[in-house]
Amino acid sequence: MGKPTGFFEYDRILPARRPVSVRLRDWREVYEPFPEDEAVRQGARCMDCGIPFCHEGCPLGNLIPEWNDLVFRGDWPEALERLHATNNFPEFTGRLCPAPCEGACVLGINADPVTIERIEYEIAERGWGEGWVTPQVPSVRTGKSVAVVGSGPAGLACAQQLARAGHSVVVYERAERPGGLLRYGIPEFKMEKAVLDRRLAQLRAEGVEFRCATAVGSPDDASESEASEPGQRRGLGTASAPEVRVVPASSLRTEFDAVVLAGGATLPRDLVVEGRHLDGVHLAMDYLKPSNLVREGAFETAPITAHGKRVVIIGGGDTGADCLGTAHRQGASLVHQLEILPRPPDARLDDNPWPTWPLILRTSSAHEEGGDRIYSVTTTRFVDDGKGAVRALAGHRVEARTEGGRPVFEPVPGSEFELPCELVLLAMGFSGAERRGVVGELGLDVDARGTVACDANWQTNCEGVFVCGDMTRGQSLIVWAIAEGRSCASSVDRWIMGDTALPAPLTPGQLALR
Repeated sequence: MGKPTGFFEYDRILPARRPVSVRLRDWREVYEPFPEDEAVRQGARCMDCGIPFCHEGCPLGNLIPEWNDLVFRGDWPEALERLHATNNFPEFTGRLCPAPCEGACVLGINADPVTIERIEYEIAERGWGEGWVTPQVPSVRTGKSVAVVGSGPAGLACAQQLARAGHSVVVYERAERPGGLLRYGIPEFKMEKAVLDRRLAQLRAEGVEFRCATAVGSPDDASESEASEPGQRRGLGTASAPEVRVVPASSLRTEFDAVVLAGGATLPRDLVVEGRHLDGVHLAMDYLKPSNLVREGAFETAPITAHGKRVVIIGGGDTGADCLGTAHRQGASLVHQLEILPRPPDARLDDNPWPTWPLILRTSSAHEEGGDRIYSVTTTRFVDDGKGAVRALAGHRVEARTEGGRPVFEPVPGSEFELPCELVLLAMGFSGAERRGVVGELGLDVDARGTVACDANWQTNCEGVFVCGDMTRGQSLIVWAIAEGRSCASSVDRWIMGDTALPAPLTPGQLALR
């Protein structure tokens, strides 16, 4: 604690967002620069709380009070060292994490919490800007090798930890370039891809090899799995994408000492209603990935565009907000975002006390840019324009009640409506790991949630094959993915070498309790 009275003296302040009229003209990140002296004052707000519950809120166990204090004292290099001690990619979480640490901040009991996420961002960016982030090449090589399947945040964190332990690491990615949802799901206005590419360059310098456009799994299963990739449905076209090579999972088990699966929870949750087949009704990732590929230069124009269209987004989470911001930048004429749940409250309710995650209304930069959010509604059908395309969404309002601990939604009589639209985006989340490809070939156990099962050491029922991230946890947050990737790397290292010096934030059992 650098300043005992800091939380009395300074208010919570975040950087300003660029004006909506300006930022909708480009795809750059939305925030203005944050002055260093303001970051120092925000660090001073971290109080001597005795028990830092922010540690409990953060799956990585980030040393938050330590680097807040170091920022206040102006020791930015040491703050970066403390940040990297628990988090491989603070520049990612500083942009994309919803900050459960702030929900658990003791100051948040009766005041605005410390701006933990923004301070994390400022430390990371200061480190990159000053050249303090350099490759950490191991002095000794073990002669052991590990294959990591999937290059999202879990796979990247696991790969980096194992490479630093001295193992040879090869990351397999079926998409054109590494990054997973960081590249193909997250729009540029939330994280510019240069931020990802500079970290990938560090991993390569540390010895990590990336084999992209390579699917792992038996040829028949892998080809079916690839058919669900954005850009290959409904003739969207992939002329700019390289041909995907198929590697049997059995060959990885033979070639490598261990295999880590970090392929994510990529099965989209669909909406089976009348008219689902109509042109203009798309899954969110079928829309977001090609849009991001335009930014990458792989497409000249997006094969699915909101330009001049009335758009309806079904789903009120982060993916829905990503679709919303993308539709604004493509020039949608009108956007509605539908959510079956009731509107969240503006502040914590009595049954949602600190330090639990605050279930309150959140407004992202995309919501600030326009569009209407409609709560407590469900879709009954999509209306045909007579030519095989959608012209409207039909639905009705619902009332929610709890039955057996689960929400039940009852239709409100007389509340039927039609919402005119030419584009519908289904952003209702994901239902687990793909059963084809590597999961099917290796005969991996899948639990009731549709995710790959593992033991307390992240190992599947197939010896030497480990799993981490959304593939075993289910759809979750980037901070969980990094935490699981780090923990899995520790278990893999121990399994190969008999012992490990790699840190492990949590075991699968501990993670499940949070």
